[in-house]
Amino acid sequence: MAALLLKDFAPKSALVTPEHLVEKPKFSVFDAHVHFGRLTRDGKYFDFHPDGDWVNPNLPATLELLDQLGVRWIANMDGGYGDLLKQNIERYKEPYPDKFAVFCWVDWSVAADDGEKWAKEVEKSAKAGAQGLKIFKTLGLEFRDKSGKLVMPDDPRLDPVFQAAGEQNIPVMIHTGDPVAFFDPLDETNERYEELAEHPDWHFYGKDFPSFEFMIERMLNRVERSPQTKFIGAHVMCYAENLGFVANALDKYPNLYVDITERIGELGRQPYTARKFLIKYADRVLFGTDSFAVEPHHYRNQYRFLETQDEYFNYGRNQGRWNIYGVYLPDEVLKKIYQENAFKLIPGMK
Repeated sequence: MAALLLKDFAPKSALVTPEHLVEKPKFSVFDAHVHFGRLTRDGKYFDFHPDGDWVNPNLPATLELLDQLGVRWIANMDGGYGDLLKQNIERYKEPYPDKFAVFCWVDWSVAADDGEKWAKEVEKSAKAGAQGLKIFKTLGLEFRDKSGKLVMPDDPRLDPVFQAAGEQNIPVMIHTGDPVAFFDPLDETNERYEELAEHPDWHFYGKDFPSFEFMIERMLNRVERSPQTKFIGAHVMCYAENLGFVANALDKYPNLYVDITERIGELGRQPYTARKFLIKYADRVLFGTDSFAVEPHHYRNQYRFLETQDEYFNYGRNQGRWNIYGVYLPDEVLKKIYQENAFKLIPGMK
């Protein structure tokens, strides 16, 4: 038998199990986490739309496709601040006030050295129409203060920024880390080896990066430091591999919520635990896709995961050579996750 390289190994499951493809969700969806597009330096917008071509700014066609997929409301994480926020509100919020929520940003590369200034910027953004604040993983993994020290989410100098978000009643969508394996050595034991070998810039192991556990601790410290502010831990708080840990955090911090963006791969390989978790914390979980391009199959795989009892099916991502199982959530839980929790957290939507 000829030697077979791992990259060429593509086994087909011999299992024969029922399939229930879900074209549209049971309830209209509020996608609470997308990256819908931003204005570039040459004045063009990069939207997601039917064929995934970022340079086509055909917004009506994109929205028509989303309507066909059952997506009724959208929270766009890429609002920016200042003039960029103004332009994004004019493009998305003003013509579609009942469809879009726009989240603003903070320039964390300088915020630690002037927290009060950026607190005022958050207040200004909220008054201009921003309905949330988005924090990327670059806070903690990239941005440094004037002394060269990494700026962490729980840095006391940032307290005014998060206080401003709470005072303006806008939630903070916070992305703190990535899958645990992205912080582990890249060796034969790493379950995401192929993915990281293909995308080495996704690997955060080594002396230049904090540990995964350190990052999660810093994020929860921030949630505790800012009890008046509501936080949405993106990607199941970036710790879908350990739902017991996430559950303990939700129990401890009433101002903490999570979304399920890009984590059905983790949730769906532990269906018993995931189903119990999603039912118990039905009031604290939001639906989202983290989409940069409209992928109909991606939405439909999420619906299939949430609504059916299908076993061991391909969910459209090659994240570790596993398939997933559906968690067949009750209707009252589905409705909360699909839409009600987002309406509870994001102001100004109807």
